[in-house]
Amino acid sequence: MTVVRPALTDLRSARLLLRAPSPELTEAVYAFQLRNLAHFSPWDPSYPPSYFEAASIQQALSQSAQAWADDQGYNYWLSLLDEPEKIIGKVQLSQVSRGPFQNAALGYKLDAAAQGQGLMREALQSVIQQAFAPDGIHLHRLQAAVRPENLRSLGLLRRLGFEDAGLQRRYLFIDGAWRDHQVFALINPAWPDRQAPG
Repeated sequence: MTVVRPALTDLRSARLLLRAPSPELTEAVYAFQLRNLAHFSPWDPSYPPSYFEAASIQQALSQSAQAWADDQGYNYWLSLLDEPEKIIGKVQLSQVSRGPFQNAALGYKLDAAAQGQGLMREALQSVIQQAFAPDGIHLHRLQAAVRPENLRSLGLLRRLGFEDAGLQRRYLFIDGAWRDHQVFALINPAWPDRQAPG
């Protein structure tokens, strides 16, 4: 079976524009990251100060676009449809593995001011649909790791149908210490059990 990988493209949901990475987003991503430094710091790894500079962000966006072209990762930057100049979140599919695994790691973050409106659920539904579509990224499985104290994120994954795959002790070094993470998995329901990877 020949799989056609998706071109660098955007997605749209009822309220959101989900954009593929591009250096043109540098200013909006820069503002998003600076605006949410304190909001994300308990959940993100430690970054050097240069990580948040415009030049570094532009380079990272270029690298993300290349990763997309190479079928290694798919990052989407979120904006409201009626406010496209402002980035309010990100959904990423990283560590794409083909062959017998056909899996990617799912990560996401949302602006502090956009919490509690169902926007991340809407974004994830769009990305999951694209991740599993035969004419999209076409993965068999998605995996997400969440710290046990992040109750909002745990609830979101469960509502989206992710199944608990177990607790991983000292999984990632976050916020100054090795942190436990709960791992969740979602299987593509349209992938037949006996269909070989493409």
